[in-house]
Amino acid sequence: MANTRSAVKRTKQNERRRQRNRAARSKIRSVLKSASTALESQPAAAAAAVREALRTLDKAVTQGVLHRNTAARKKSALARSLRSVK
Repeated sequence: MANTRSAVKRTKQNERRRQRNRAARSKIRSVLKSASTALESQPAAAAAAVREALRTLDKAVTQGVLHRNTAARKKSALARSLRSVK
């Protein structure tokens, strides 16, 4: 247990941030998975799914959940696979 008021506050802040980061990472994983399944099974809907994934990745970088290079790598892979489907 935290001994000082500032340590208690930091614990609360860390918990709030942990919850926010978990939600964001979960959304990233879900959107990436739906984009990859759309690329495999529904080429017509793949562009919209990839667009949503790119948007989610950019938001995650803005929120500080992902490093910008990680997002860039994932976006590049999505674009590559979308190009190969078309």
